[in-house]
Amino acid sequence: MRAHDLMTHPAAVCHATDTLNDAAKVMWDHDFGALPIVDDGGKLVGMITDRDICMAAYTQGRPLAEIAVSTVMTKQVIAAHPEQKLGEIEKLMADHQVRRLPVVDHDDKPVGVISLNDLALESAQPDTHMKNGLEKIGRVLSAICRPRLSRRSAA
Repeated sequence: MRAHDLMTHPAAVCHATDTLNDAAKVMWDHDFGALPIVDDGGKLVGMITDRDICMAAYTQGRPLAEIAVSTVMTKQVIAAHPEQKLGEIEKLMADHQVRRLPVVDHDDKPVGVISLNDLALESAQPDTHMKNGLEKIGRVLSAICRPRLSRRSAA
């Protein structure tokens, strides 16, 4: 199996110049917890999660309509390609501790998103082509959940 077999597509996106209110609306409308962020040319420039939005609202104490996506988004994005094998996708998620990967075309334009949920749902299907799927998902989830050194524990 490859990324294009399981990814959610097309990718719902926001622009870096949009507000957090705009991003939250797209997430709500599509029942997504994360969105690829694109520039005016449609190229991937970041990712934003619902948690990013909540924490920005809390720490900045301003309405979401006053906060630009570009100030909150993660700019160092790990992305997959439609033809990548699921083993590679699982490794990317585990190594980078991410639950969702944007899937981009050869021009770095988002064409979909593949999530840990997509992998988990596929692994539980009786006719899945994922060998040892549940074990793999368990290992990926364990790696994603591995504690990182936090500011609180470093102080």
